[in-house]
Amino acid sequence: MSGKIAALAVTVMALQSIHGGYTASADPVLDSDEPIARAAAADGSTLTRIESMTLGGVQVAALYVHSTAMDREIPVIVSRPKDTSVPRSTLYLLNGAGGGEDSAAWWSKTDAMKFFSDKNVNVVIPVGGKWSYYTDWKQDDPVLGANKWETFLTKELPPVVDAALGTNGVNSLAGISSSGTSVLQLAINSKGLYRGVAAYSGCAQTSDPIGQQFVKLTVETWGKGNTENMWGPANDPAWAANDPYVHAEGLRGLDLYISTGSGLPGPHDTLDNSDINGQPDVLANQIVTGGIIESATNYCTHNLANRLNDLAIPATYNFRETGSHSWGYWEDDLKDSWPVLANSLGG
Repeated sequence: MSGKIAALAVTVMALQSIHGGYTASADPVLDSDEPIARAAAADGSTLTRIESMTLGGVQVAALYVHSTAMDREIPVIVSRPKDTSVPRSTLYLLNGAGGGEDSAAWWSKTDAMKFFSDKNVNVVIPVGGKWSYYTDWKQDDPVLGANKWETFLTKELPPVVDAALGTNGVNSLAGISSSGTSVLQLAINSKGLYRGVAAYSGCAQTSDPIGQQFVKLTVETWGKGNTENMWGPANDPAWAANDPYVHAEGLRGLDLYISTGSGLPGPHDTLDNSDINGQPDVLANQIVTGGIIESATNYCTHNLANRLNDLAIPATYNFRETGSHSWGYWEDDLKDSWPVLANSLGG
């Protein structure tokens, strides 16, 4: 068992002990731990097994998919539609910089699993990709290893998911923080794969000096990786090639939801926030560090809005007057963006 999968197992057992046992379902996947059908990606990536479990009080499935590009098994958490009698669409929901390999994940930091439990949509949350920006790296990194996440997310995973879950082939995509940058570029690079994109507190620019520093903060300062292994030195064309601001024209035709806070303390920056749990030092870090980061994403997001307006590309914006770079606001944004995403998914 890999470290990543072992970590997921520990997380699952802990959450099961908190939220109780499995709930009843009438779902062919959850009831049997078997796929509706099997299909391999063009490069041979395939489903290896399915395990039902409870996360956030909701029965979900963990699909284990072997990625040929990264030569390892990737766990993927799936929330199933309320009604599985007909094929449903799929929302790919990405975790932040830690990739869900740490304690910061949609199922542990928000009520996303309960929120989607009465929706007729498959929600697919990959576990992995910490500090990777969910992109294809030029070469393996001594610390972060092999990262071919764009290949996995856009080429290897969709055919496996569509077959295993019996989907209707309609997809949208959402992400927070660094993955709020990634979802925009993934949609640009894979025209036609997604119909809608929601980006919460991302920084759409990656190739200008400010954007590059934001990327390096995530990959190098926090992740201890080397961005030269990702996109090369600062003057490498790969930086601009992966910049959603530069390639914003590629977002035309998508249902877009884009949000950010201002960085000023807001309603979730309080001692009674469940993530703060009455700890003044944790609150201070969220207000100061989280405020600085969110003020930067606010700058980037306004630049993206100006760019999209110049291109006459419509989007739904949520520029919050307050709010740090933290999960309480992303839970709010997920719910606020659902009408946009649901429209893109046909629901």
